[in-house]
Amino acid sequence: MRPPVRVGVFGLLGSGNLGNDGSLEAVLGYLRAEHPEASVDALCGGPEVVTARYGIPATRLHWFRGEYRTASRAGAIAGKGLGKLVDVVRTAAWVRRHDVVIVPGMGVLEATLPLRPWGFPYSLFLLCASGRLFGTKVALVGVGAGPVGNRLTRGLVRRSARLAAYRSYRDAQSRDALREMGVDTARDEVYPDLAFALPTPPAGEPSRPPGPVCVGVMDFHGGDDDRARAEEIHRRYLDGTTRFVRALVEDGRPVRLLTGDECDRSVVAAILEAVDSPLVTAAEATSLADLMKETAAADTVVATRYHNLVCALKAGTPTLALSYAAKSDALMDRMGLAAYCHPAREVDADRLLEQFRALEKRSAELRRTLAERNLVAARQLQDQFTALTAALFPTTDHAQARTRQETP
Repeated sequence: MRPPVRVGVFGLLGSGNLGNDGSLEAVLGYLRAEHPEASVDALCGGPEVVTARYGIPATRLHWFRGEYRTASRAGAIAGKGLGKLVDVVRTAAWVRRHDVVIVPGMGVLEATLPLRPWGFPYSLFLLCASGRLFGTKVALVGVGAGPVGNRLTRGLVRRSARLAAYRSYRDAQSRDALREMGVDTARDEVYPDLAFALPTPPAGEPSRPPGPVCVGVMDFHGGDDDRARAEEIHRRYLDGTTRFVRALVEDGRPVRLLTGDECDRSVVAAILEAVDSPLVTAAEATSLADLMKETAAADTVVATRYHNLVCALKAGTPTLALSYAAKSDALMDRMGLAAYCHPAREVDADRLLEQFRALEKRSAELRRTLAERNLVAARQLQDQFTALTAALFPTTDHAQARTRQETP
């Protein structure tokens, strides 16, 4: 009998970002359905959370526990520097114990949010280089990519992608971005975001007008190239979003505030304080499943974070995007709602309210459109998992899985 395939999952998982964890959940669902004999563990940002929530062994991604805190004291700076060296050995040793390592979704090849080259880009490079060194197949599955301004970060991203054994993307522009960086993407495919493979919640009961509106907020300060004006961008975003929420309340609309990361709670608190109305409440979502239930119960969703948008669209709820990156525009276009995007960097509450009202007028039509697009996404993701099995797992293992499915 062949030993079980040893599969590792890698990334900033269990660290408070619901989108990242949703991508992990989708991949674990695939592995449990198609390769139940596989032995699975993780190298991730929040190992305790991953083990408790998903029942797999997990190891901390970084030796230095303060990796993502700003280092100002000499001890912290030395700890970070030493950690970079220790992580070379730790990452290589972990990779060597596996046959396959999967990086599930996430924007691991982009810099749409502030990013330092010696943070996650360096960790991803260590992973992919170790995979090439030890013959472990590293798969970047349904990942996001984009133009990277910082030269060192761009170099790490390019090298990581070239060293990976398998690549697929969550939108065409991600593939185009890597091609422009000099990566050969001729054999790489594009599929919907992995979160579209998660179970869909039941549709909410029709509400009496005026119905509830979900507003997904974000601790948004611009991207990696916006550091010099990050606070200005944040103030403009918060002010515009707050004014929009206040306008909804003045129309008698119940508003449910959603987040997608622990850091977004400060924005929720600021809006609750500024609007101060019983019509505005905050959801306590701990997973994408929770977010989908919230959005399924709403008449309409207005959201910023990418995976807030994914949840709303998958739930089939008419959605308006406060778009902070091209990936949001691409997602809305894929789902037939390209006309309903508004720039997160320059939130104009009056214009946003106009777009919102136009969206609601087409609600019934757009729900039908979303139902059709979701069926297409489900079929495409099944193709993604079939391609992943063919690329990563031994033929005999695939044959055994198929035999189990065909046996009455």
